[in-house]
This record gives sequence, C-alpha cells and structure tokens, in this order.
Amino acid sequence: MQSFMKYVYIIIICSMLVSCRSSFEKVRQSNDPESYLTTANEYYDAGDYLKAQTLYELAIEFYRGKAEAEDLYYKYAYTYYHMKQYTLAAYYFNNFTKTFYNSTKKEEMAFMAAYSNYEMSPTYKLDQGPSVKAIEQLQTFINTYPSSPRVEESNKLIDEMRKKLEKKAFEQGSLYQKLGNYQSAMVSYENVLKDYPETSRHEEIRYLIITSNYQLAKKSIYNKMEKRLNDTIEKSNKFEKKYPNSIYLEDVIDHREYCLNELKRFVQ
Repeated sequence: MQSFMKYVYIIIICSMLVSCRSSFEKVRQSNDPESYLTTANEYYDAGDYLKAQTLYELAIEFYRGKAEAEDLYYKYAYTYYHMKQYTLAAYYFNNFTKTFYNSTKKEEMAFMAAYSNYEMSPTYKLDQGPSVKAIEQLQTFINTYPSSPRVEESNKLIDEMRKKLEKKAFEQGSLYQKLGNYQSAMVSYENVLKDYPETSRHEEIRYLIITSNYQLAKKSIYNKMEKRLNDTIEKSNKFEKKYPNSIYLEDVIDHREYCLNELKRFVQ
C-alpha cells in the first residue's frame, strides 16, 4: 500500500510539472504580447526569473515606445541580476539609463549597473579588472548624483575594493621579495604607498622597502654597491625619525650599521 501511494504521489507531481510546462509553453507560443507581459510579471513576482526573462524578451519588441516599456525593461534588466548574470545585468541597467533618460528609475539603474560590476569583483588573488571598472562606475555615479542616498554605500564599496587592490599590490611586493627580486619588490611597495596613501600599513611597508634595499645592497656588484648602501642608510634615518617607537626600529638600525661598516670599503 505504501509503495502504491508513493507511486500515485510521483504521478501527481509529474502531472503538475507537465501542466506548468504546458502553461508556460502555451503562453510562449501564443504570439500574444499582452499575455507575454502579464504572465512574465507573474513569473517575476513569483521569483521565476528565467521564465519571466524569456517572456519579457518576446514582449519587448511589441511594447517599444509604449507606456509599458519602461517597467518591462526595468524588470527585464533585473532578471539578469537576480540570476547572477552580472555582465548582462550591468549592460541592461546601463542601457536603461540611456533609453529612458527621463525616468525616475534612472538613478537606481545607474547605481545597479555599477553594483553589478561590484558583484563580479573577485578575491584579491585574481585579476582585479572588474574591481577597477566597478570603482570607476561607482565614482561616476557619485559625481553624477552627489545628493543620492546611495552615495554613502557607493563610497563604502569603493573603499572595500580599494583595500582589495591594495592587498593585491602588497602581496605582489612580498612575492618579489621572497623570490629575491628586491628591485621589483621596492618598486611594488613604493607603488602601494603612492596609490593607496590611506593605507594602515605604511610603517610596515617602509620597513620592507628598507629591508629590500638592504638585501639588494648586500648582493650588488661592486660598482653599484656604494649607492645602494647609502640609499639604505638614508631610508633608515628617515624611518627612525618618522617612527621612533616602531617595532621594526631595531632591525632597521642593524641594517644601517651594516651599511655604514660596508661603506668603509669605499673610503679612498
């Protein structure tokens, strides 16, 4: 009896699924714009964004230039966002702002175009092209809508992605240092300070620049060593003056003492 009831249950479920598919296909093949739009909105409200998107695509050409077009395109763009198709979502959000330039939803769509790029921002270890693009678009949004209530969120998102870019740049310098490529390490660290002046790691980074300079000087050929020893000493002096209580100061002083002793070799 239990097996029989289970079989009946499966039959009922399958029948319901077939019925749902048949209902959707019936509308999709109806060539009825009003039916497309009405049913698409029902699917959209129910969270079935794939079916809604399919029917919106069919309806768009019939409603172009009509009063319904704005809301149709608004929801159509969001179907891509809700399905995490962020590249297409960004495209359609942005296209909305160009097509319906007098719309009260234009500000929202401009923000969502930028936010879709933010959604594509990967972990710091990966290529940060989407992060850079998102920052640019969010900054454009802030400049275009300086009084928008979304400005505060936009600034927070920019800060978040800049920290990610900063971390990637810092890790690049660390990698060069581990590989013994001290010249490239110094350049990478200097770029972090230049590109991210708000960094909370400035003390650590300046210490790592000195360490890289020190290691480079030690491994230099004779005719380049003197200048690099002096560079390390100069950076060490500046560091001591700027961070007199630094946890790195003892190490910095050791590097400087080594370089001062080595310079005696160059005294005529």
